[in-house]
Amino acid sequence: MAYSASMRKAIGEVRRAFASVGLERQDPRFAQHGKHTPDTDAPTVLVACSGGRDSMALAAVSHIVCATLGIHCGAVIVDHQLQAGSRQVARDAARRCEDLGLDPVTVRAIDVQDLHGGRSTEDVARQARYAAIVETARDDAAAVVLLAHTRDDQAETVAMDLMRSAGIDALAGMPPVFERDGVRFLRPFLELTRKQTTAICGELGITWWDDPTNGDTMPADQPLPESYPLRSRVRHTLMPYLSSFFNGDFPAHLAQSTEVARADRDFLEVSADGLYGKAVCRNGEDTVVDMRVKPLAEAHPAIRRRVIARVLAELGMAFTSSHVRSIEALVTHWHGQGPVSLPSGYSANRQKHVIRVCKNG
Repeated sequence: MAYSASMRKAIGEVRRAFASVGLERQDPRFAQHGKHTPDTDAPTVLVACSGGRDSMALAAVSHIVCATLGIHCGAVIVDHQLQAGSRQVARDAARRCEDLGLDPVTVRAIDVQDLHGGRSTEDVARQARYAAIVETARDDAAAVVLLAHTRDDQAETVAMDLMRSAGIDALAGMPPVFERDGVRFLRPFLELTRKQTTAICGELGITWWDDPTNGDTMPADQPLPESYPLRSRVRHTLMPYLSSFFNGDFPAHLAQSTEVARADRDFLEVSADGLYGKAVCRNGEDTVVDMRVKPLAEAHPAIRRRVIARVLAELGMAFTSSHVRSIEALVTHWHGQGPVSLPSGYSANRQKHVIRVCKNG
């Protein structure tokens, strides 16, 4: 079968992603024409599939690539139970994956509850989704889990992160490879557009489900109401406007900038490791962290802020850059001021040469 340019690019990206984590052809026989069954002890790859066009395209392409490498290719579908009919949507996605030849295919239903308070439904759902995917990956002894984020998703993520925080981390976007709770994740489609994944589904005769909260059925010249998720409004309204305003492909520009930003961020992270070891002290309590003022005061601001942000992230806060700057003021401009209020019931208080971040009370 002669593949289109979009299909060839997708296959190449998945192959490169596999190679980056050492997933190579298991035996020369898998390079030969014909249908071959992976060996029982061959690695397993799982595709996180929502049933949408991007993840269905990834499921199809990944199965094709895995067949040529002698690797098992399965899928995990998460039912968030947030919309009427979500159970059927998950079942339909599982059936489509099975029809493509993926095995094993697992459906996980999750209960989206904000146990910490103050977080958006999107954030809570994302955390619960990852937890379910990690659990499934462990059950299936998966070597990696594939996520179907595209170049468009990357640009949208950068735009949203720039509103939530400042600095290079917001520009770095989503990494192509990362680990979460001991499970490795890959994003092979970060160089593909949503238009290309749609074309791949059409080429392979694959149907998909469009989430109604994406706003795909709304007129292109009509902004989405604020009741729609932020990502949907960024995708439907903001990105087309910016592309029109600058007379260019603005999402492509944002997405392409992330590689440079990630390299710069990684350098800063390595530098922050050393300062973290000198300045941060954990006393065996999950909700208390002490930071020594002297090494923080002597450090470059970029490294100092990164260490402060790391401490807040480790405590599970949904913090902003203003919180980091407020704590930094306890280091650089302290004149006896009181504690800094932080999200999730935390505060930061300087006592002589130590800043303690802990739960109020």
